[in-house]
Amino acid sequence: MSKQNPHIDPTKFRDALGTVKEDGKRNWVFPKKVSGKFYQWRSYLSYLLLGILFLGPFIKVNGKPWLLFNIFERKFIIFGAVFWPQDTHLLIFLLLIFFVFVILFTVVFGRVFCGWACPQTLFMEMVFRKIEYWIEGDANQQRQLEAMPWNGEKLRKKGLKMTIFILISFMISHITMAYLIGIDNVKEIVTQPPGENMAGFIGLMAFTGIFLFVFSWFREQACIVVCPYGRLQGVLLDNNSINVTYDYVRGEPRGPIRKNKVEETPKGDCVECSLCVQVCPTGIDIRNGIQMECVNCTACIDACDEVMLKVDRPVGLIRYASENSIQEGRQKLLTGRVKGYSAVLLVLVMAFIGLLATRDDLGATITRFRGMTFQEREGGLVSNLYEVTFINKTFDQQLVEIKAEDDRYRIEVVGDQNWLLEGQTKFDGRFFIVKDQNDIQTNQENITLLLLQNGEVIDKIKTSFMGPVKN
Repeated sequence: MSKQNPHIDPTKFRDALGTVKEDGKRNWVFPKKVSGKFYQWRSYLSYLLLGILFLGPFIKVNGKPWLLFNIFERKFIIFGAVFWPQDTHLLIFLLLIFFVFVILFTVVFGRVFCGWACPQTLFMEMVFRKIEYWIEGDANQQRQLEAMPWNGEKLRKKGLKMTIFILISFMISHITMAYLIGIDNVKEIVTQPPGENMAGFIGLMAFTGIFLFVFSWFREQACIVVCPYGRLQGVLLDNNSINVTYDYVRGEPRGPIRKNKVEETPKGDCVECSLCVQVCPTGIDIRNGIQMECVNCTACIDACDEVMLKVDRPVGLIRYASENSIQEGRQKLLTGRVKGYSAVLLVLVMAFIGLLATRDDLGATITRFRGMTFQEREGGLVSNLYEVTFINKTFDQQLVEIKAEDDRYRIEVVGDQNWLLEGQTKFDGRFFIVKDQNDIQTNQENITLLLLQNGEVIDKIKTSFMGPVKN
């Protein structure tokens, strides 16, 4: 972890949260409106990411969703590729790749994801906060509105804001549900009376309530209290990690600039304007060093650069930098840790590609029907009932058959004799295995079934057959 700024006392800010008062009550954060090049770049990226997020459920590949995370049916579609429970090992590899990538990215660039791409930040700062500025005004006006008694103005502004917040939360809940169950199912829930699909209606209302709670009241606490990423970065960062950092070598000692006055002691570039604190959405002072609450949103960079231009000082007093670049003026990215994490990530990606390339196009799971042993038939025949689940992982229609490797066993399909699977679908079926009792040697026999895809044997599945042994 980086060294501490020698000009500050760490006990003054690390022993408490900036959003909690000394009496334990909530210290509401009213960040000042910010502008600048970083804020503009973040805005453009936010609009792009929000557009992708809202359009995602409507994008389809070969008639299937582009992204679907249906935990209820255990069906996941990632960039058009379907993953079923039989592909759990592939999903585990995907999670490992994501986790290692996050570690690698944090080691190099700190918590930049939180400030630039996290959905919580995108919605809070680029949607809800902007609506709040539009209705209630900047930070000081919001404080005045909060402190005034309830009157017509306060009721009008608060009511308008909450109405818009509810509508946006309602939209977000529908998009979230679309990623979970598919946009077609969401359309069905919306167009039907609540009683026709009560579970879906309750789900939409629950998500709406959660999002409204987070963005209207909980806010920055989601990043500070709930999200584990801030605590994770504490063990991942080192002196070479790039973060939003205050250059205390250049900025200290702090003090206001007074014209036509000779200072007795030289001062740094920090003029103690506190704008970096006023614009921070989590209420921290970036000059205290790297902190768990900092989400790398760059609001303090824009505010400080604006002041530096006014006082005729170089910009970049607060900037993206590492501890080593502040202290020693050098930046090293390819450290041993970075190389190690990169190697692990490369191995995982290659292994995932190999598993994805070699996975079967068609999968089948065969089990004996629960609660049944065997059935005796006329003519000295014995049958067992089985359940089969087919998964077609291709985008093409497939004709599926099951045959016994031993000719003494006969397959009788329940229902439609032809199992025709549409692309990227799952199908559940039942069938009997029939055998002459005279050929049964033991009470339970192991048999091999052949799985055929379009007439070609692609797999052998072992199961058991039960029956009475003839005396």
